[in-house]
This record gives sequence, structure tokens and C-alpha cells, in this order.
Amino acid sequence: MKAAMLTGKESIVIKDVPTPVIGDHEVLVKVKSAFVCGTDVRFYLNGKQGIDAENPRILGHEFAGVIERVGKGVKGYAPGMSVAIAPNYGCGICDLCTSGHSEMCKESEALGVSVDGGFAEFVRIPEAAVRQGNISILPEGLSFSEAALAEPLSCVYNAYEKIGIYPGDTVLVIGSGPIGIMHCLVALMAGASKVFISDISDERMELARSIDSRIDKLPAGDNLLPALQEATKGKLADLVITAASVGAIQEQAFSLAGQNGRIMFFGGLPSGKSVVSLDTNEIHYKQLLVGGTTRQSLRQYRKCLELIASKAIDVRPIITAESSVDDVVQAVMEARSGKGLKRAIVF
Repeated sequence: MKAAMLTGKESIVIKDVPTPVIGDHEVLVKVKSAFVCGTDVRFYLNGKQGIDAENPRILGHEFAGVIERVGKGVKGYAPGMSVAIAPNYGCGICDLCTSGHSEMCKESEALGVSVDGGFAEFVRIPEAAVRQGNISILPEGLSFSEAALAEPLSCVYNAYEKIGIYPGDTVLVIGSGPIGIMHCLVALMAGASKVFISDISDERMELARSIDSRIDKLPAGDNLLPALQEATKGKLADLVITAASVGAIQEQAFSLAGQNGRIMFFGGLPSGKSVVSLDTNEIHYKQLLVGGTTRQSLRQYRKCLELIASKAIDVRPIITAESSVDDVVQAVMEARSGKGLKRAIVF
């Protein structure tokens, strides 16, 4: 089969490799659509510990496809089923796993990160992932590319559940990439009356507005606070979501939140740059709540498949290009530079 393999820093090689052999309790999925994520960009630019030409890794953790084969011990799945795969799975026996948060397990693995993922014609789904329910059967009428976007959307949905968005809220999202736009769409679905997006790229913000005209754009940097004050008549935001991995944006978020506001730190900062300064009086005197999230639970993943299938959230406009697996590096560079939104790698 053809696969896109990370072999080191700034090195992804398209190779013909053996199709995975599955065990009695594993599943082989024929990939139909996959997407590049910020994690893939980071691995490409910086490399990944333990990964080199002798120990490559097939990237890709946002993907969907068709079951090709099932092990003789697998129940509930059969060849020909259209499925999407949640990438994170845990040990299955710790308190986090048994409480429904296997994505937070200390022993967790992730397809496309610690084991081979979806930038290949076929992907092996390990027994632990099969057993925990990481394979979801697609709702009728849902395309493979739409289904593959359940992974990033469910990360956004996790943040929504954690911090809360309520009818009538004013929500400010800083960062207008695919994730920032998804945050805006979830906020509108939840009943926010005003949704603002801020970014240094006017092109990206116009893309967001073309997806939903209820999203209003605000300037970035030092001009953001006065613009938000004017737009809200001084009340500022009920919720500020940082959807860009920049420490200065996290620092700025506290001045942008209004009284009794909330702040959601979405997305980690680069290693060595994760310590930021903050004015704790902003938290104290405004009575701010600050939260952060990572990944998603299997419940949230399946919930987002239903939201996409029902068109409660329409992710189709976020897909701005399609190409073959040969163009993975191009997709990575486009994601890095902010060109377009999401390029589907289709098989």
C-alpha cells in the first residue's frame, strides 16, 4: 500500500509498504479521507522523538474509511461498514478510562501519533481501540470527509462542554483557522448572540464570514481591545477562546473578558514557551473562570458525528481542497501558512 511516513525533521516520504496484518481482535480499515492537523505540522517542522528513517511513523489522526477485514474474535463490526476512527485510546482499566476519559489515560496511545495512522491506504486498528469503541459506524448520508472532521470538531465540543456557552453570550474567538471557525460554529449552535473572530489574516477572517455571516471580524493585536469595547458598548466578552498557539494571545485574553467572564485556553504552546504572565487581579476582580481542554472523549466524538450528519454544524465549507496522499507535504505547508482551511487527502 502507499503511505506518507514521517522519517525525521522536515521529512515525509511517500512509500510503498506492506499492508498491515491484523490479529484476531483487530480491524483493518481502508482509508477514504484524511486531514492534516496542527499536530502533523508540528511533527513535520520539529521531528518527533524516536522517529527517523529506520523508525518511521505514518501520520494522520483525522480519518474515515471502510472496514476491509475484521479479526475472527471481533464482534459488532463487519467488512463493508463505513466508519470513522477516534484516534486516542487508553489502557481500559484505570479510573480515567472507566469514567469515559480514555483520552486522558497515562498509558494512552494515538493513531497517527504513537502508532501508525491514516495517511495510508489501509490502517490497522489495535485491539485496545476496537475494545474501547474507537470505531464508529457512520450515520447514513455522511461523507467520509465530513466524518473525518469529527475528530477536530469533537476537540472543540470538549471545550464547549468544559467552559460553557449559553444563549445570549458574546463570544470572542482569537484565531481564524479551521479550529477557530469550528469554535464559532459551535458557539452559534449553542445560542450565542454575538460571535467575533480575530486574526492577523483578513483573508482567513473573510473565509469565516463566508461560512456564516453571523461571525463578525475584529482586528488583532493592540487594536483588538478598543474594537471589542466599541462593539460591545464596553461590556467585553462573556467568553474568550484562544484558538492560536501564541503566548501573547493567552496573556491578552484576560483584558478581553468582561465581568463574570470565562476564558478557554484551546491548544498548547510550543515547548519552552508555555509559561506566560498574567494579572491575577483581572481574575480576582472580574470573577473570571479559566479553563483548558485537550483531545476528546469517545462520547463527544460520536456526538459530533451526529451533529455533522444532522447538519446542526455544517463542516463542508471548511474543506477547501482535495488531493492524493502524494500531496501530504503540500497540505502540511498550506496548513502552516494559513492557505485555505482543510485539504482532504482522499483515497
